[in-house]
Amino acid sequence: MNKTFPEELKNEENEPCDNAKIYSYHIHVLFWQNNEERVISAETLRKNFIENFKEKFNQEKINCTISAGDPARMCSFEVDKDPAGPFTTAQFSFFIPPKDLQETSIWMLQNKGDHDVFIHPNSGCETNDHTKWNTFSGAKWPIDDTVFTCNHPGCKPGNPRVIES
Repeated sequence: MNKTFPEELKNEENEPCDNAKIYSYHIHVLFWQNNEERVISAETLRKNFIENFKEKFNQEKINCTISAGDPARMCSFEVDKDPAGPFTTAQFSFFIPPKDLQETSIWMLQNKGDHDVFIHPNSGCETNDHTKWNTFSGAKWPIDDTVFTCNHPGCKPGNPRVIES
């Protein structure tokens, strides 16, 4: 089962993204990878977030995987210490179930310090998720939307044509 989408999700490739269902969220923290002080601060912020919400994380696997996990539990993606995917700077992120979005967003926004926070939904419509339905706190970093392969409701990144059922 994919971490972002529920197991029972069916392929909805022909449906438009206009009003796609939101299955989960990601909270990203973007930081300057060439500034040692910012890197240390970002690592501390990540550690503090995990510690603060430890009861909401999947305790068997705190780190997210694309193909396994409990979509009702939070998890943490690996830190990208260089630009990767659509991000033009270093970043780390968390998978957030909808029921935890408000509490985790408030905590992150109040504790982000000098870092920039990017929050977006996961609907399968990656371009809209990252460019239309997002929110930034701090600086608004450019997003490279040319890397997205999923642009229909329920699509899973890495396998844009197949939805597990």
